[in-house]
Amino acid sequence: MAAVDQIGDPQPSSGRRRGRPPATDSADTRQAILEAARALFAERGYGAVTNKDVASAAGITTGALYHYVESKLDLYAEVDRDMQRTIYRRFQDAVVSSDTFLGKLTAVLEAAHQMGIEDPSLAGFVGAVRTDARRHPEIDERLSRYAEAREQFFVDIVDAGLSTGEIAPAHKPEMVEFVRTVLVGLTETVGMSPEQHRRAVDAVTGLLRGTIFTPLD
Repeated sequence: MAAVDQIGDPQPSSGRRRGRPPATDSADTRQAILEAARALFAERGYGAVTNKDVASAAGITTGALYHYVESKLDLYAEVDRDMQRTIYRRFQDAVVSSDTFLGKLTAVLEAAHQMGIEDPSLAGFVGAVRTDARRHPEIDERLSRYAEAREQFFVDIVDAGLSTGEIAPAHKPEMVEFVRTVLVGLTETVGMSPEQHRRAVDAVTGLLRGTIFTPLD
């Protein structure tokens, strides 16, 4: 499987950060900044959020924020990298429970559902990124630098199905697209209740298992 550490690897910022926060609390403060920024970006989108908003939500001054990031774009990219690592660590922990395509994909769907319950801002930010990247080319360019490792994760799930015979080699390209579409599509349901999202996950797994649909032809 794609290495988690390759997903969202840090990229150099646009310049040197201003000063250095005390080592004793810098990690906690950084995490508070990322969580506050993720929630705000998920709710309002990139264009409507200011660094002052993030600093206030994180309980620090705007000046202190610049010890950690150079710009709002750098902050957005940091939030995305942190989120991707969080999500794909969870996904990779989930897929080791099965050797089959169906088992791995089902495990990932279950993990995604559980993460959505635990922290709705994760799925909310994933959805916001797609909109923000279309509106702000600089975001699309920055985040595309480390998309390859995420893509490999989808490929690895499909390759498991090739090795078990669940998927014919000729169908690999469309199955990779299917996995991506299912996982991305479920983030669009972030506004649903947990019960509605549960039904959406069950519908996908039911279709894959052939338990809820009977072809007429």
